[in-house]
Amino acid sequence: MVQSSLTELEAVLVVARLGKFRASALELGVSTTALSNAIGKLERTLGVRLFNRTTRSVSLTEAGQHFVAHVAPALDSIREAMDAARSQQREPSGTLRINTFPTAAREIISSLVLPFLRAYPDVHVDIVTEGRLVDIVAGGYDLGIRSSDLVPADMIAIPLGVMRRNVVVATPEYLEARGTPVVPQDLTAHSCLRVRLPNGAIHRWPFEKDGESIYIDVQGPMTLDEASLARTAVLASVGLALAMEADVRDDIEAGLLVRVLEDWTPILAPLSLYYPSRRNPTAAFKAFVDFARLSGVRETQWVPTGRETPATDVQPL
Repeated sequence: MVQSSLTELEAVLVVARLGKFRASALELGVSTTALSNAIGKLERTLGVRLFNRTTRSVSLTEAGQHFVAHVAPALDSIREAMDAARSQQREPSGTLRINTFPTAAREIISSLVLPFLRAYPDVHVDIVTEGRLVDIVAGGYDLGIRSSDLVPADMIAIPLGVMRRNVVVATPEYLEARGTPVVPQDLTAHSCLRVRLPNGAIHRWPFEKDGESIYIDVQGPMTLDEASLARTAVLASVGLALAMEADVRDDIEAGLLVRVLEDWTPILAPLSLYYPSRRNPTAAFKAFVDFARLSGVRETQWVPTGRETPATDVQPL
């Protein structure tokens, strides 16, 4: 296999352009002897003579002319690629790939991602949502966002700090027709929207009060795996839904939905932004991490109390 350094190829192009070894050596910042040796090494590697040399001038051979015609555009492309890579170290640009689950994406899109994009318009953020926990390194992602209790131990994590909780909601019309559950066990007599986990299991609704934890295997007319569908169904008075408070807060404030079992719904672990250790991060990566550290998303510092809902294969809707 023929292998030559970029320095040798660059030397050929400079000598071909200037036609003199001394002038070329000055431009390249090397000695005339070093330049001559580099050209000679490349010629021996290729097995052809690239230059005709006299005491007064240097000119390309026919083989040298063909060589330069092919190498010059290739080197231009390499320089452009290297310049583009260096620019990402100077100015935030390029694409950041983030893996998270759907609920977390909805929570951070307006409070973190959109403000970041307004501050750094040359950066493109590619968000991939899935319920299952994935290896972000193997998946080719720059960053992940998960519940703090689900972040792998070998990752660097930045707690976003927003307090999160599930709520059980229904429309006033449903509650008027079917009654209001007072304790979790009352749900067995109600129509509930069930949630399927990525592993195929049905999510049991978690409750906690005064140190007592209860998991209810709810029943109802629909099984869903996407929160937006659950919101549509509960607003249509199909039944009760377990949802992230952030997803239905506007509906509650507008009187479209009513919270029930409020004293039984536990606090969830906050979100964390996480990533593997990086020696030479791009400017876009560094800017996003710094932005997350200073972001208004970090409203409170979460301290585990032992009362949080245990992690499952996926966050509930």
